[in-house]
Amino acid sequence: MLDNYLIIHKSILPEYYEKVLEAGRLVESGKARDVSQAVRMVGISRSTYYKYKDYIFAPSDMDGSRKAVLDMMLDHTPGVLSSLLTRISSAGASVVTITQSPPIRGRASVTITLDVSALTVTIAELLELISSAAGVENAQLLAME
Repeated sequence: MLDNYLIIHKSILPEYYEKVLEAGRLVESGKARDVSQAVRMVGISRSTYYKYKDYIFAPSDMDGSRKAVLDMMLDHTPGVLSSLLTRISSAGASVVTITQSPPIRGRASVTITLDVSALTVTIAELLELISSAAGVENAQLLAME
């Protein structure tokens, strides 16, 4: 599942990518009271920040990751969600939130936020474990923090 990610030296990227990270850190640390103030401080637009904020991570940010947000489609059949939760638990992650849309045509969109601080496998392995469960389709990582 991590086939969609690359590690690229920041010297070849546009400067605003790093500024998106910096703006996020300013908001998290409280040095900026909100996103508007943070983007003014680093010199980027709010639209640039919101366009990239969920797609840019520093390796150092990933080392201490504690939460992961996953999105997937589930068949609306008995036991699918239960089986999925068992797999998540067996990998050392714990569920923080589950949001499920009403099933349409026998399938429901599910977004799960996990605490991955005690994960015993990599995020890629967790995604493979989830994707291979019966009734689970299109599992993907949306964000990590």
